[in-house]
Amino acid sequence: MDYSGKVAWITGASSGIGAALAREVAARGAHVVLSGRDEARLTEVAADCGESLLLPFDVRDDAALADATAKAIAWKGGVDIAFANAGVSQRSRALNTDMQVYRDIIAIDLTAQIAFSQGLIGHMAERGSGALGFISSIAGKVGVPMRTAYCAAKFGLAGYADALRAELSQSGVSVHTIYPGSVATNVSRNALTGAGEARGRSDKAIDEGIPAEVAALQMLDGIAAGQREIIIAEGAEQAMGELRRTPDTLFDSVAGMVAAGYMDKMEQG
Repeated sequence: MDYSGKVAWITGASSGIGAALAREVAARGAHVVLSGRDEARLTEVAADCGESLLLPFDVRDDAALADATAKAIAWKGGVDIAFANAGVSQRSRALNTDMQVYRDIIAIDLTAQIAFSQGLIGHMAERGSGALGFISSIAGKVGVPMRTAYCAAKFGLAGYADALRAELSQSGVSVHTIYPGSVATNVSRNALTGAGEARGRSDKAIDEGIPAEVAALQMLDGIAAGQREIIIAEGAEQAMGELRRTPDTLFDSVAGMVAAGYMDKMEQG
């Protein structure tokens, strides 16, 4: 994929991986649409991105999402690449975690990301082109202690992306699931405790993790190369991700079911 002249929409773009993706894809010639809740920080990111559109909103607000989707599509006549990146992590034992924390993390990390993509897939399929990038996690492949809610959401996002990829396999729209390990961002500092409060401190593994700029470069290179699963990790995390990597032959097999009319047969009963 050549990113030059494309419109790339990134949620969670005010910091971390989202901000790094915005800067890197803009450096490759894309026009960027930046979304997040903090308009001031989005403005700072936009200063590094050339021509850009700021659409601040809370991803859980369905009306705001619908309005932002219409504006993103209208800006340049379409959205070519969309990154479902907004999210929040967790640091708490299941035994000490309020049920509301599960609801909040799943609402942000899973349901809102599905809603974001659902608002774009019709537009992309009608155009016969487009790419969707879902930011899951190594914790979306391997159950990691202290992250039960986060794992549930990220495993769910990966499952949605895999099924969506098969459904769109004849449409010209590609779906890419990205599995970062430890990336040097504020993800741990902003993670929710069992009571639903921001943790307020980071982890050594995160602080010493892959620079967000390096992770963004690898993500964009992976999409450009047509990789359906993109693992961004080092050491033990990389080994865990690779151990649970879905074989391309399986993706091809499921896409073949769609090509053979599986969905039409299901709908016809």
